[in-house]
Amino acid sequence: MTNFREIGTINKVFQDVVNRYPEKTALIFNDQKYTFSELHKMVEKVAAYLYGNGISKEDRVIIYLPHLAQWIAIWLGLQKIGAIAVPVTHFYGFEELVYIGNDSDVETIFCSDRNVEQVIAASEKKPFKKIIVIGEMPDTKKFSGLSGAEIVSFNKILQQDISSLPSVEVGRKDIAEILYTGGTTGTPKGVPITNINFLEAIEVKRNEIEPLIPKGEGVAVQGAPLNHIMGQELGLCSLLSGDTLILLPRMDLEILFSQIEKHKASVLFGTPTFCRMILEHDKLDNFNLKSLKYVFTAGEALPPEVSRKWYKKFNIPIFHGLGTTETCGGIAGTNAGEPFPEGTVGKEVPTKKVMLVNPETLEPISVANEPGELLVHSENMVTGYWNKPEETARHFINLDGKIWYKTGDIVRMDEDGWIFFVDRSVDMIKHKGYRVAATKVEAVLYKHDAVFECCVVGVPDDKVGERIKAFIVPQKGKEGVSADDLIKWCSERLSSYEVPSDIEFTNDLPKSAVGKILRRKLRDQERQKLENK
Repeated sequence: MTNFREIGTINKVFQDVVNRYPEKTALIFNDQKYTFSELHKMVEKVAAYLYGNGISKEDRVIIYLPHLAQWIAIWLGLQKIGAIAVPVTHFYGFEELVYIGNDSDVETIFCSDRNVEQVIAASEKKPFKKIIVIGEMPDTKKFSGLSGAEIVSFNKILQQDISSLPSVEVGRKDIAEILYTGGTTGTPKGVPITNINFLEAIEVKRNEIEPLIPKGEGVAVQGAPLNHIMGQELGLCSLLSGDTLILLPRMDLEILFSQIEKHKASVLFGTPTFCRMILEHDKLDNFNLKSLKYVFTAGEALPPEVSRKWYKKFNIPIFHGLGTTETCGGIAGTNAGEPFPEGTVGKEVPTKKVMLVNPETLEPISVANEPGELLVHSENMVTGYWNKPEETARHFINLDGKIWYKTGDIVRMDEDGWIFFVDRSVDMIKHKGYRVAATKVEAVLYKHDAVFECCVVGVPDDKVGERIKAFIVPQKGKEGVSADDLIKWCSERLSSYEVPSDIEFTNDLPKSAVGKILRRKLRDQERQKLENK
């Protein structure tokens, strides 16, 4: 069995998998198949072009692309020459590009013909030296402010004749990429991830799947963005294990269903919201999804009702985990095939140590099932944010000579080591002297058949500290449900101090690029309303 950590770097792991599976299908995109050998050739051309045009070890390069085969080739090409990938969502506007481009000091950016105008607009405040475009080249005469940037077609890279390939010595502890946090709690922060960080994370994750699907035999569907740690931990993990990875041109559930059916996909991953949308889709029964063997969610709390409905529908469980960008993915997980208690996010993964503490005093909590803030330590951990010393000092702390990352997650651990998510510390609602977990209230609301999506927040109130307010997206055909109906429903299932006093119905809830409901945005909106009164 291949040991990623022993091989040492991402590029060497990729070379190893190419040598073992040269003619096996590595990628499927829009039904076009790429073997590992074909992908390898594209990677070599990207690496040779970048190296030959002045991109050297530790230079940062932005990948500002939707899911494409070229996305994978660019990321792997950067690993080959020791350059640092900076993947960002292709939905970002020019302001986000300016911020990340300046923060990471990037001079080269890959984009598509659909978002190249955002890059050109960003160039007025963050001059790029080279803009590499996939698709049709833009008419640069329409734009000003390019500041002398060279715009290159990606086709030029593919058409070059490679006579010699770069040879760059890359080490285990060299930075492979900088991932920017989603910004759900503030300004996005760059997280530098080394080769060994990444390889440890994907090895742990693939070993969790191994009891159901041997390495090299899986077919995974990319259900989370490649610029997000979960999307990489499952997607790039599959590819580097010799499995086949299906990239979707866009997140359309009917396309997803057809690709699972056509290519007999065995691995699916995404947020709990993603799984709930699948269950509620009116054309789900038109497709055969029986090939699925392993389904994984993370990124937000998994409502028990979603988990139960999934098992009833597909006769397989949803494996739910806990991870962060700062810990390079998985903190807790469950081995496939192992029985687990309902609601758990798993047990501490082999490469990490966890500790629960009082979030205010940092005193360790040793009593089973008592909630505390989750701290994480590992031998090869991320130790700080990129160019953010104050944020680093706030979130990465030294206890007894070891660096621990403060996740901000409130969890509990039972006698057997199973970890259960309670809430984000910033999302605990202080109501009448009690600490109320927003996720607990949401779990009860999700049990009502009229609730499709919901989000609970605390609203400042002079009398009670914070009022509990729930935003509700009704199920289709159930729009007649009233606020009183839902408040009564909660009062029959929650303690009196946990029952929401306000219900607001809405057509949709704000979400991040990975489909996570943005509780902070709703909370900020409510506080802004109070300030404007």
